[in-house]
Amino acid sequence: MTSEKEDINVCFRQEIEEIKNHEEKTKIGLIRNIVEKQDSGCKQDIDDSTLRRFLRARDLDVEKASAMFLKYLKWKQTFVPKGFVSPSEVGNEIRQNKMFMQGTDKKGQPIAVVFGERHFMCKGGTDEFKRFLVFGLDKLCSRIPDNGPEKFTIIGDLKGYGYRNSDVRGYLAALSILQDYYPERLGKVFVINAPYIFMTLWKIIYQFIDKNTRNKIVFVDNKRMKATLLEEIDECQLPEIYGGKLQLVPIQDC
Repeated sequence: MTSEKEDINVCFRQEIEEIKNHEEKTKIGLIRNIVEKQDSGCKQDIDDSTLRRFLRARDLDVEKASAMFLKYLKWKQTFVPKGFVSPSEVGNEIRQNKMFMQGTDKKGQPIAVVFGERHFMCKGGTDEFKRFLVFGLDKLCSRIPDNGPEKFTIIGDLKGYGYRNSDVRGYLAALSILQDYYPERLGKVFVINAPYIFMTLWKIIYQFIDKNTRNKIVFVDNKRMKATLLEEIDECQLPEIYGGKLQLVPIQDC
């Protein structure tokens, strides 16, 4: 009897999933039509997986997802006209050596490690910081496997973070880029070694983070750091500095 109920539940879940997939496929087609009418030269930038992420980011609302995608296309044409950010455009940020590529988590999602203590406002200003963020996010996205999860994981290490690292304008710019132009790419953020000064700043930043993104941010108890990270990341993929076996690789060297 139990096995029969389980089989029925499995079939029911599969049927629901098929209905959802059909609904998404239909709405993706509608978004494509709307977007191509607004920007006929964008066909090469439109694939179903990209449109699906924008659709999900707007809770399957076709009109809102279309507007979001058109905003993304305009941003890409102006901010990243070559289609990518080269290391020469973010030299000041790269020299801070603050972002690293680090294996994959248990879902196969690429991992980045970011050290808040190494972030300073450089002479390139907020614009260079935004270019550096795009540089790093594109590196992460390029490591996402085909036909696998479409997201990445970030470990934000705030050990040694102080007033000199506080950059509200930069953080808000980073949030805007992540939420508006890389929707449904973030899997989870593990914030570790967060000091009191950051928690004060967090109260300001928090109100600008959308609900979906908030749910992906995990503040890790220092006493359970390794155990918490190992729940999502195998030891062979975890950085040595957190008790794992991988060495950190600067993002620019990946």
